[in-house]
Amino acid sequence: MPQESPGLVERMEHHQIAIYIAAMALGGLLGWAAPAAGSGLEYAINPVLGALLFVTFLQVPAADLLRSLRDARFLGAALVVNFVVVPLVVAAMFTFLPADQAVRVGVLLVLLCPCVDYVIVFSGLAHGSSRRLLAATPLLLIVQMLLLPGFLYLFMGADLADIVAVGPFVEAFLVLIVIPLALAWAFQAWAARKQSGQRISDAATATMVPLMAATLITVVASQVPKLGGSLADAAAVIPFYVAFLVVMAFAGRMIARLFRLDAPASRAVVFTGATRNSLVVLPLALALPDDLALAPVVVVTQTLVEVIGMVVYVRLIPRLVPEPVTVA
Repeated sequence: MPQESPGLVERMEHHQIAIYIAAMALGGLLGWAAPAAGSGLEYAINPVLGALLFVTFLQVPAADLLRSLRDARFLGAALVVNFVVVPLVVAAMFTFLPADQAVRVGVLLVLLCPCVDYVIVFSGLAHGSSRRLLAATPLLLIVQMLLLPGFLYLFMGADLADIVAVGPFVEAFLVLIVIPLALAWAFQAWAARKQSGQRISDAATATMVPLMAATLITVVASQVPKLGGSLADAAAVIPFYVAFLVVMAFAGRMIARLFRLDAPASRAVVFTGATRNSLVVLPLALALPDDLALAPVVVVTQTLVEVIGMVVYVRLIPRLVPEPVTVA
């Protein structure tokens, strides 16, 4: 019998890396061709991000989340690599960053927060344990929001009070964590009781790739008009982002070995240590004062570097963290 041709959702998932790169290119073209639309698109960032995270959380059953909290070795490795190793790496490069305060704040915002969305996709493409990473996502998001103000204070000092307001952090926590997670669990409860709920949940889950693409288009298009004469400042941080990806590949492997994880879990740890939460911290950067308007551009620049880096990671991380050889 001939094989059934893959459906639209399967085709999108298979080609999602190309879709994401095309989305960023389209966003850049849109931002360049219609710069006046940039400010309006900024208002769409939180809604599309909230929808993306809702769909992400919808794939994590509440029972799986509770079980993941008992996977002490994987969670321990993920927490150590993100909230101990990454801050140390950032501290090592901090003094070499451009002196511009907006650039430094933007770099700190993005590098100190682990990714909670497309990291799951790229980890899965490298045969990492996406399920463990997916279940750990809410915990990683909550911990980073709790620790980020303290990290910023340690790096920027007492001037932080004049730079970052508490309000955007609280708003981001509610809009990007509490509400999407509560809605996802409500939909899961509905799907468990009613067939109609299951159908709607399945349909929502199938929108993951289009939502990710829409988010990238919105983010890039809203920030390209801000480049103006700041292109050189944004480009100055690219070597730091590339160096971060290189260092974290080996640092993640080291932490995974320390916690004695298997190959799929080890690859997931490498990916969570290397990918950053640029999309979720962008609303925080956008809430900064006008004299720090370059910070969101610095954050988005990291996204552009990282997506290209993830294409390389998908090919190289399985070689860096190979499956153990079994003797017949």
